[in-house]
Amino acid sequence: MLGFSNHLPIIQAPMAGGITTASLVGAVSEAGGIGSFGFAYCSATEIENQLRNARKITKGPINANFFVFPEIDKNEETEFQKALRSLKDLPINFHTKNDSIQPPYNPSLKAQLKTIWREKPEVLTFHFGVPDEQIMTQAKSLGITVGVTVTNIRNAELAFRAGIDFFIAQGSEAGGHLGYFQDTDFETKMPSMKLLGLLKKKFNLPIISAGGIMDGFDIRKYLKSGATGVQMGTAFLCCHEAGTSTTHKNYILEKKERPTEFTRAFSGRWARSIQNEFTIHMKDKHILPFPIQNTLTSKLRAFANANKNGEYLSLWAGEEFARARALSVSDLLHELSLEMKHGIN
Repeated sequence: MLGFSNHLPIIQAPMAGGITTASLVGAVSEAGGIGSFGFAYCSATEIENQLRNARKITKGPINANFFVFPEIDKNEETEFQKALRSLKDLPINFHTKNDSIQPPYNPSLKAQLKTIWREKPEVLTFHFGVPDEQIMTQAKSLGITVGVTVTNIRNAELAFRAGIDFFIAQGSEAGGHLGYFQDTDFETKMPSMKLLGLLKKKFNLPIISAGGIMDGFDIRKYLKSGATGVQMGTAFLCCHEAGTSTTHKNYILEKKERPTEFTRAFSGRWARSIQNEFTIHMKDKHILPFPIQNTLTSKLRAFANANKNGEYLSLWAGEEFARARALSVSDLLHELSLEMKHGIN
């Protein structure tokens, strides 16, 4: 169903914000895994170009991933000014405007998916929720396999009832945004192995485990515990083909002693990042809802990236980021394959 080939039951995680380039996605699929685009913030034109560029590299299966954004009624000006003050108090030479952020706060999912119905990637996945019935029906009519990220049993039940084809069981070790559906679900997060066990007992669907999986030894462990495959994100962040910024890569490879932590400071939604000055400064500060906070901090992140200042970048990474390797995709997948075969740790 998922198109795994060459004995590599590996999905490269969809990471939004430019990390999942056509080169990365194409190389993963060409080497026997499933490459994934993180299309959350992309326009229909960008989606079309990226998919077509990846198709020039591979005929292998491709996953297109989208966010199910929450509905936001309005952005209160007083709340906006409080959040703005938190950024103005930062101890760096960065200046941001007082302009309010106006709707729409996120791209239209239906507009984005028009390209998917034309280009027909083999796999379509969703983060933060379940797509509506019309989307599910259209995907199935085109033979597209649909998966949804779940972090607890309640989310899994909702996804199962919607008629999905497989679960992405994301544990709390994962880097970036956890795919919980509602804010209250964050408190029910759990390690990936525990989540796998609970889902196996309750549902008869393929399960792709995600969170803290970095090498072939990890993959073997999850497969032996009943996972159909694994999804790996942090393991691919330092690949040569990834669009990860040089500064972000350097922090992963050179700041191994730093802890990771969950923060809402960058986007308004809980996500795991390498701890830096910004995550520390923003503790207990006023933060806007997701994705308005993400828009508010976008210029700060662009400024930090341009100045190679990782202390104010969203350094998404999982708990096990210190085990990341700076390799080409083909070399990384070759190493993973050998480790899976021989049990090397």
